[in-house]
Amino acid sequence: MSVRDRQIEALRSMLNLSSTGPEGSDPTWKVLIYDKTGQSVIGPLLSVKELRDLGVTLHLPLHSERDSIPEAPAVYFCLPTEENIHRICQDLNNNLYGTYYYNFISPINRAKLEDIATSALQSNTVGQIQKLFDQYVNFICLENEMFCLKQPRDSSVSYYNLNRGSVSDTEMEQLLDTITESLFSLCVTLGTVPIIRCPKGNAAEAVAEKLDKKLRDNLKDARNSLFGSDGAAAGRYSFHRPVLVLVDRSADMATPLHHTWTYQALAHDVLSYQQNRVTVPGGEGKKDKEYELGSTDEFWSNHKGAPFPQVAEAIQESLEEIKTKQDDIQRMKTDLGLTGDAETEAALSGLSLTDNTAKLTSAMTDLPMLLEKKRLIDMHTSLATAILDSIKKRRLDVFFEFEEKIMSGAALDKSILDVINDPENGTPDDKLRLFLIYYLCTNTITDAELDRYCTTLQNAGCNTAALTYLKRWKSYSMIGSKNFDFNQGQGMTTTKSVSMFSKLMEKSSNFVMEGVKNLVVKKHDLPITKIVDDIMEQKAGKYNDEYRYLDPKILRGGDNIPRTKTTFNDAIVFVVGGGNYIEYQNLHDYLKGKNTGSTLTARRIVYGCTQLNSADQFLEQLKQLGSEI
Repeated sequence: MSVRDRQIEALRSMLNLSSTGPEGSDPTWKVLIYDKTGQSVIGPLLSVKELRDLGVTLHLPLHSERDSIPEAPAVYFCLPTEENIHRICQDLNNNLYGTYYYNFISPINRAKLEDIATSALQSNTVGQIQKLFDQYVNFICLENEMFCLKQPRDSSVSYYNLNRGSVSDTEMEQLLDTITESLFSLCVTLGTVPIIRCPKGNAAEAVAEKLDKKLRDNLKDARNSLFGSDGAAAGRYSFHRPVLVLVDRSADMATPLHHTWTYQALAHDVLSYQQNRVTVPGGEGKKDKEYELGSTDEFWSNHKGAPFPQVAEAIQESLEEIKTKQDDIQRMKTDLGLTGDAETEAALSGLSLTDNTAKLTSAMTDLPMLLEKKRLIDMHTSLATAILDSIKKRRLDVFFEFEEKIMSGAALDKSILDVINDPENGTPDDKLRLFLIYYLCTNTITDAELDRYCTTLQNAGCNTAALTYLKRWKSYSMIGSKNFDFNQGQGMTTTKSVSMFSKLMEKSSNFVMEGVKNLVVKKHDLPITKIVDDIMEQKAGKYNDEYRYLDPKILRGGDNIPRTKTTFNDAIVFVVGGGNYIEYQNLHDYLKGKNTGSTLTARRIVYGCTQLNSADQFLEQLKQLGSEI
């Protein structure tokens, strides 16, 4: 079971009121009340229809004006914050619902429990409180094997907040506790205690130590341990303990700024895409369209990691396939005289009835599937067209190809200044992202050159505050570009242009690709993927040797504990300071290369991060940090 499946399972059992009624019996009708965090957790996992199938007739925000429904059971799904507990007590005093089921996203403490108990006594509703659970689901699952802790608009665990100069010790402590608590929730949801690996001397290490202590304390208390022997670690993790690799964003600052070329990552870069919903601008006078990109969409599942030109070709093929099927049905209607003219009536009398009935039955069964497929392909056509418009307008293919060369140490065919000075190329932020990647991956820039670049960028309309921050960051880390381990030999290119979109160049195509390069990406591992590979494979090298090794199951902790020598089949990578779809996709591609044998030995990697940032959101945080220096 994937992380996503386990989280859905926890939510379903919560909404079934953990009933033990017979299978297939009708669900109890109920009201679901959630706070913002609850909404973020449920949003990507259960649709409104699925909630209705689970008996939820009404779902309402906790802090909204709600009418009393005296008969109805109410399921609360929220964090145990002061504000939320106050509102829960208020609902009890107003006797809003028939029965109450409280599900706290993270554990509630004794004092707040007593507040609820006091309110229940005062309002005489003790008998109506049916259940109170700590759910341990304080993370947002966006894909089968991918999660983040907060939405991008919630800045509580952002890269900016982790790195700003004015952060106080207590704020930092709170930040690290929030991250630790969510990772602890993940371990409980997976039912497993991982071995923890982390670099020394940054936020990732602080989180690792806190998590190690939290897991160890829980295991010590055998009576109340959440990792008991009652089948919590059901399935896969009962045999293989996973390794949790905690990485700090500073391990690779270039990838989050990178212009990308795969479908999902491009959508995240150029459109408003969060919580698995993407908004396509409607253009002048038209309304924006919002689409849901979920695991039930087969085309999305198959193509989200593919280079954009391949996606455009696949959409074109699917459109042609659907058109052929529609023509078949139309032809059948004519053959069967469903158009209703006299000639057809005459022709009908000579037809074999059984043969045509079979054809018609098959067409009728296929029709709903065909209509659904057409709806999804129309959605992808609209989405891909919006992405293509951005590629053309901002020349993203030029930026992508240039950055790939910089990151792989290949020779550049023209200078960075030419790209920055060309008014046709992208927005000021596109140019700034390109230069920052160059600055991060090059060690040979002199101060005089840097000043010249800075002036050119400012003339091109760029805000260079982000460069000010990275300059200071680079002088602190002192490792320069050796910090990033992009695994390419000198002079190797990571992209090649193939003959222009053969199928798409026909004039009938929906996508006019003229002027866009058809770039095929060569497989290469990003720094985070290399770190994970070294640690899973137990390779000798700087990551495996230098990263700390913590095992919460060994009760006497410390750095000299015996290490396991076997390779790991399962890993959870967690980036403190924000992640992106480029790294997620790169890990996914790495696994495809590894998992060619039996499914029993197949490896699995879960990718997690404090927040999933688009390049613009990450750049904005760097600018903010730079403006405060």
